[in-house]
Amino acid sequence: MSFNPFHLFIFFSLFLFIFSILHKFKPPLFSTKHSKTTISSHGPPSYPIIGCLISFYQNRRRLLDWYTDLLSMSPTQTIVVNRLGARKVIVTANPENVEYILKTNFPNFPKGKPLAEILGDLLGNGIFNVDGELWANQRKLASHEFTTKSLREFVVKILEEEVEGRLIPLLQLAANENRIIDLQEILKRFTYDSICKISLGIDPNCLDLSVPIPPIITAFESAAEISAKRGATPIYIIWKLKRALNLGSEKYLKQSINTLHNLVSDIICTKQETLANSNEANHHDLLSRFLSAGYDGDLARDMVISFILAGRDTTAAAMTWLFWLLSSVNPVARESIRTELATNGTNSSSKPLGYEVLKREMRYLHACICEAMRLYPPVPWDSKHALKNDVLPDGTRVRKGDRVTYFPYGMGRMEAIWGEDCLKFKPERWFESQTIDKSLSDDENNENNQTKKLKTVNPYEFPIFQAGPRVCLGKEMAFIQMKYVIASIISRFNFEPVNCEPPIFVPLLTAHMAGGLKVRVKEIMN
Repeated sequence: MSFNPFHLFIFFSLFLFIFSILHKFKPPLFSTKHSKTTISSHGPPSYPIIGCLISFYQNRRRLLDWYTDLLSMSPTQTIVVNRLGARKVIVTANPENVEYILKTNFPNFPKGKPLAEILGDLLGNGIFNVDGELWANQRKLASHEFTTKSLREFVVKILEEEVEGRLIPLLQLAANENRIIDLQEILKRFTYDSICKISLGIDPNCLDLSVPIPPIITAFESAAEISAKRGATPIYIIWKLKRALNLGSEKYLKQSINTLHNLVSDIICTKQETLANSNEANHHDLLSRFLSAGYDGDLARDMVISFILAGRDTTAAAMTWLFWLLSSVNPVARESIRTELATNGTNSSSKPLGYEVLKREMRYLHACICEAMRLYPPVPWDSKHALKNDVLPDGTRVRKGDRVTYFPYGMGRMEAIWGEDCLKFKPERWFESQTIDKSLSDDENNENNQTKKLKTVNPYEFPIFQAGPRVCLGKEMAFIQMKYVIASIISRFNFEPVNCEPPIFVPLLTAHMAGGLKVRVKEIMN
């Protein structure tokens, strides 16, 4: 299909004319009608034809907080967003709605073709971008592999190698030289090395800062950024026209995807040759396991890209924000983590951290990680598409084809869920309340605090790893990795952020800190 540039010019001229006329009118922000079976379009001001385009443009630099403000004002923590040239979007921070979407009526809310198209160039038919039988088959195989004892042991072994052999020496050198480093970039390099070893069985050695960033990372990051901006744009036809005409960002996306596919295909071919020539019966990495199960070609390539997306950016983002919070917002929590480490005999001078200790004993550290992800979720929102007409538990009507988005970033800031102090970094909220025994000394009460139980949190109030049938299979592995890294670092170093201004949270496919986290490293003298 070909497009005439003159027709494109006419389209945008007409659009700008309508935009300028409607901008003079001020529709009411909210409708006042509301019932349990039908809800009005609580959300941004909406106009005929162009929907919420004016409000979207005005708030384009603060979309997450804009949505959060609107959700906070909505009686049901749900809003309806009308878009130009596309179906409406229902955004919710209501736990009952989230449970209905992710579990109760899961079959009616798949990822859907619109999202598959947005992310299809990058993720293809990988597990994060498909539904139905293709998703179920990948899920079944991955579920088996992620629960094997051998994989758990392999993960801890890789973490020990990477942390003790590379990450700690790098931080020690930075401390000795009083050099400013970008901790976010360091953690991304670390998680890329780790996921490549665990998932692909290769060692890119990205923590060697003298080596340039591998082309596969550059291609992946540019492709992920452009793909994410497709999903956030209020006018879908623009990126579709740019793709059809091979212009601008879509041209660059195509180039990045081609580079990424070629490099990943080379990794797979090398792995297949290794498997064919190897006499070893047991290959621990996930790619070997999937290839041995018969997954190859484009599907294997798409699965590798999904591994990188899930294993690199999400955990690096969560750790970056936690280190900033512990350094700049709540250093008392940092000292509490150190106390927990010492109590469990897992300080820097003791034996390496084991799987069972990481999983069961590091409760306060676990609470700190959860609290950081509550405020700064690695995936700030996730969307589904309705297969048929439906009504959410709060009464919001959903039409076939509508996009339904649950919003972890906004949910973490809802007073209705987390209380009046929801904007504070407060790890203690993750523990069951415990009464102080006045007959005991402060030291004895502090010892009791070390035995407090973590709360059982409703996963639909805290859907950081999704929930229901599509709950993240790598959740346990992610917690183990984060705990190992944070415990190993925090027992040896302090970080002093260079910039005193609060950092900016940037949402793409996964979130990151704008400009990185520039810090000076200070080694603790034991």
